[in-house]
Amino acid sequence: MIQPSFDFQTLDPETVLDALWNTGIRVDSGLTPLNSYENRVWQFSDEDRKRYVAKFYRPQRWSLEQLHEEHQFTQELAEANLAVAAPLSFHGTTVQQTEGIAFAIFPSLGGRQYEIDNYDHLEQAAQTLARIHQVGRQYQFRHRPSLGLDEYFHQPLALLKETSLIPAALKADFIIALSELGTQLTRLWHTDWDVLRLHGDCHPGNILWRDGPLFVDLDDARNGPAVQDLWMLVSGDLNEQRVQWDILLECYTELTEFNINELSLIEPLRAMRMVYYLAWVVRRWQDPAFPKAFPWFEEADFWRRQIAEIHAQTALLQSPPSLMMPQF
Repeated sequence: MIQPSFDFQTLDPETVLDALWNTGIRVDSGLTPLNSYENRVWQFSDEDRKRYVAKFYRPQRWSLEQLHEEHQFTQELAEANLAVAAPLSFHGTTVQQTEGIAFAIFPSLGGRQYEIDNYDHLEQAAQTLARIHQVGRQYQFRHRPSLGLDEYFHQPLALLKETSLIPAALKADFIIALSELGTQLTRLWHTDWDVLRLHGDCHPGNILWRDGPLFVDLDDARNGPAVQDLWMLVSGDLNEQRVQWDILLECYTELTEFNINELSLIEPLRAMRMVYYLAWVVRRWQDPAFPKAFPWFEEADFWRRQIAEIHAQTALLQSPPSLMMPQF
């Protein structure tokens, strides 16, 4: 059964300002909303003109233990002199609460956009990720999940089978396409990789540039293989991707080891992300922000494209490894 999705309607500006006041920060500006669908995030300044970012976490997603683990990991990275956005501590804790909603406050760290076609950016991002993974290898999360087929395919599949958002005329074809994809994922997925704490959602939008990469938003941090934090930094056609992988792994392995067996997970991880994304929107549809942000989600043309893309990804998973994996 699809679970109700918390919609943040009780989180009005007065509640937010009261929560910030209770930490001891004296807000001396308006609250500027920042782009975030999963959580609610505002930027503001205090009376000393220091800028902060307040993130109010979506209830029913992470437990307090899981939030503390994310913050602990981020603070370990900051203590290792790595450029990350680490939460601030108030009253002895980084996790605050108001009206049953957990939130955290971060320093506002500006930066320009990470450039996906800039090889210098890619080199430095690879080196920084290697250092992040060195810290991540020291021990594993106890409360946060480990990346795998259950969370990223089987649970999303069950949700997508149940939803009424997919047009009825396309539902059967869509589920058949997903089932075929699942067969290939089951065949290819393996656990011949070293488990470490990951950023978890390391796409270019979560990297700012400030004389080097600044990694933000570890909200999806979890245990998993190193390649999960690498593959989303690679884009373009096959030849461009191979050049980028060459740069990425050369710079990464200068600082830490990489299990070459993880390369066979690149396309399965891409497939899992495709399915997980669709289920994520379904899961959040009762939040009024989602129908406004994704008005095309119920349109037949959108789902026809999804069916075509899933078939294409299934065909790729059936291809010889030489067509799926970078060659060195």
